[in-house]
Amino acid sequence: MKVIICGAGQVGWQIARHLSGEKNDVTIVDLNSDLIRRATDAMDVQGITGHASYPDILERAGARDADMIIAATQSDEVNMVTCQVAHSIFAIPRKIARLRSQSYLTAIYSDLYRRDHMPIDVVISPEREVAEAALQRIAAPAAFDTESFLGGQAQLLGITLEDDCPVVNTPLRQLTDLFSTLRAVVVGVRREGTLFAPDPNDQLFPEDQIYVFSHIEDVNRTLDIFGKSTKKQERVVIIGGGNVGLAVAQSLEKREDRIRAKVIEKDRARAETAADALERTIVLHGDGLDVSLLEEANIERADAVLAVTDDDKTNLLAAVRAKLAGCPMAIVLVNDPSLVPLMGPLDIDAYINPRATTVSSILRHIRHGRVRGVYSIGDAEAEVLEAQVLSTSPMAGKRVQDIDFPEGALIGGVMKGGKVIRPKGDTRIEEGDVVAIFALAADVREVERLLQVSIDFF
Repeated sequence: MKVIICGAGQVGWQIARHLSGEKNDVTIVDLNSDLIRRATDAMDVQGITGHASYPDILERAGARDADMIIAATQSDEVNMVTCQVAHSIFAIPRKIARLRSQSYLTAIYSDLYRRDHMPIDVVISPEREVAEAALQRIAAPAAFDTESFLGGQAQLLGITLEDDCPVVNTPLRQLTDLFSTLRAVVVGVRREGTLFAPDPNDQLFPEDQIYVFSHIEDVNRTLDIFGKSTKKQERVVIIGGGNVGLAVAQSLEKREDRIRAKVIEKDRARAETAADALERTIVLHGDGLDVSLLEEANIERADAVLAVTDDDKTNLLAAVRAKLAGCPMAIVLVNDPSLVPLMGPLDIDAYINPRATTVSSILRHIRHGRVRGVYSIGDAEAEVLEAQVLSTSPMAGKRVQDIDFPEGALIGGVMKGGKVIRPKGDTRIEEGDVVAIFALAADVREVERLLQVSIDFF
């Protein structure tokens, strides 16, 4: 597949890294020659320095025979014009644009992106993706990472094991026997910085970070088995009332299981905008690092603090202050991946990486076969792919134990006839089933092959 990626920032870099690693023909376009040089030195990609929306630049990038263009520059307007030029002049079949401004994303203007108007096939909103990720972290407070799959009937949980975890030093095969009715599978383990797909004889140890794929009804039981509290969140303090914080607060207001939220916003205009948009949520104007303001927000009675300002260091410091004041759980928004190792020493429970959420959203629309969802794990170390099995798929009609999965891949869940089951060795994968597969980055291409339709299907 020939892909043009416009924008060599964090999102463009990661998408290029994924696609070039899978032997796709990738060209990156950016105004910054240093970013282009860094990309071409580190990856097997071509680089073009120039304005992504200029027709002559896109022509140099190979737009005449490109299969897809991904517009992920820092400018919404450049991304939109790039897709228009890609469509009108070069007839590129697939166009994906990252748009940040909420004005462009309002539902009443959705007709703007029709092919006879502004022809964008997929619009990705980082703020909305991050807000959804934050809500999932709040819903599973004991997990450092979460994502929903299979129509919301299953969830991927990232869990850090402590010394008092009741199942450490126990082979996974034995766990399956002990908890035979538990619809959960350990699909990934990160130990001493290395992520791998475990086999049934592997044991779990304290300080392991594990990824568990669980039926939604068994999430609390799964967390309990791995030594985690499942206390319901009832009070949340949100530090940052911008697009992300406001979206989270609005979603919490709509939920049936009432979660009371308070928002702290330093910028007066933003605070007033948030106060006007929210009905039942208290908005406080002030600095989230101010101890007296945290006390006014009753931080010691809150179940969680969510720090989602546009400054990473403010988020980290605000979370630390909130925990020192008595808040038991802290979730932070962090753009800079180099800050992630500080989470443990600072006692921060979970973090959200906007880059990872955006990359996952874009990958969902790139993967081959009937891929319905993709979630990128860690620093592009692995993916969980959700896909429908077609009659021409190499895995159709086979039992799980007979499918030639690569060493770094494990099947986490199967949905048959609308019901999610835990896959076993003798589970037969049929046409129409939806599967969720964990795969290390090096094995994603092989998993795609297992999901890929043959040319005969068309």
